[in-house]
Amino acid sequence: MKKSKLDEFKEFRERMNEKIMELGTINTKRFFNLDSAVYKDGALPAKTKELLGLVASMVLRCDDCITYHIIQCVKCGVTNEEFFEAFDVALIVGGSIVIPHLRRAVDTLMKIRNQEGGIDT
Repeated sequence: MKKSKLDEFKEFRERMNEKIMELGTINTKRFFNLDSAVYKDGALPAKTKELLGLVASMVLRCDDCITYHIIQCVKCGVTNEEFFEAFDVALIVGGSIVIPHLRRAVDTLMKIRNQEGGIDT
């Protein structure tokens, strides 16, 4: 059975992160550790931080980062209504150049929701 693009993304990311941690310098490892630590609950909950990461990724137009943050946001319980408000922020901040990334973001979100067995509202 052919794997979905989403599953391929997850597997590739995990495999490459393992290789980077195996071969990378102490500075690379520190950066990866900091990146993970930043998104944990603190004064802001992880859910909010992941939404912030999603908006920043959309404005920076990084599809891999957008996909990752959508996955994490779903794990944190972000609703479709919350996603679309965050998407609005990204559009306002980033302008119309964000629209192609918005399309791919919504496609990714719908694929994840369908894998979960239903669309969240």
